[in-house]
Amino acid sequence: MKLVFAGTPEVAVPALDALIASGRHEVAAVVTRPDAPAGRGRRLVASPVAERAEEAGIEVLKPAKPRDEAFQARLREIAPDCCPVVAYGALLPKSALDIPVHGWVNLHFSLLPAWRGAAPVQHAIMAGDEITGASTFLIEEGLDSGPVYGTVTEEVRSTDTSGDLLTRLAFAGSGLLAATMDGIEDGSLTAVPQPADGISLAPKITVEDAQVDWSAPALRVDRVVRGCTPAPGAWTVFRGERLKLIQAVPVPDRTDLAPGEIAAGKKNLHVGTGSYAVELLWVQAQGKKPMAAADWARGVRIGSGERLGV
Repeated sequence: MKLVFAGTPEVAVPALDALIASGRHEVAAVVTRPDAPAGRGRRLVASPVAERAEEAGIEVLKPAKPRDEAFQARLREIAPDCCPVVAYGALLPKSALDIPVHGWVNLHFSLLPAWRGAAPVQHAIMAGDEITGASTFLIEEGLDSGPVYGTVTEEVRSTDTSGDLLTRLAFAGSGLLAATMDGIEDGSLTAVPQPADGISLAPKITVEDAQVDWSAPALRVDRVVRGCTPAPGAWTVFRGERLKLIQAVPVPDRTDLAPGEIAAGKKNLHVGTGSYAVELLWVQAQGKKPMAAADWARGVRIGSGERLGV
């Protein structure tokens, strides 16, 4: 088939690579979000997908909005059979959805209908899911509600951050997306409507969502820290300033600390929760680089009875 691939961040690059390498389909063009300011200089930078496409000599389309007439006119000129999508980042109007013969097929990082929305991996970790995965489905106007072509499953490990899990899913999902394109082409795959039961939503995680509640159980604190790493970053307050929490592990045998209460040892830093303590391993103070939590504690000289949190 002739394909036009739509995607923007680094997590979409493995799928683009898999389609280019398949040899079975032609990636005629790539659709991505416009260049965005980045770094201290705030200079405009092309998306990771745009950079990869340019390296491969593939035409790159960067519409401000997918409903732009010039973009849709070019898409009709290319006349793709199908448009595979991974984390493109913009809503597609019906006028664009109708252009390819086989529609737009999205690789979504959950086992639909679970975790429809922008942050499925973060929500899966924060909810304590033991198994998650990726799905390919035909995009329709509803939110991640279209019929599903295929899935692949992935275990959620007890130490996974959302970054760890998303990286594994990006590579596992790339094979699924390529296989889905093969199945659509040869007619061996038919999209199956999603069940009405088991729907859960995964809206974008806000900075407010990422604030740790020390009165919650230790397992909840652990899941929030892992689910919000690397973005938006779990955090708490210490002496009126924000402290980013990068890595923490539950300590089930320590139950003597009140929620938020800090106990600094020579080589460790424990904090009380609503159940048992957690050990902070890595933190980042405002304006500072990430550092071992025990080193941070020595530097700020924590007093007796001091707590984290508002």
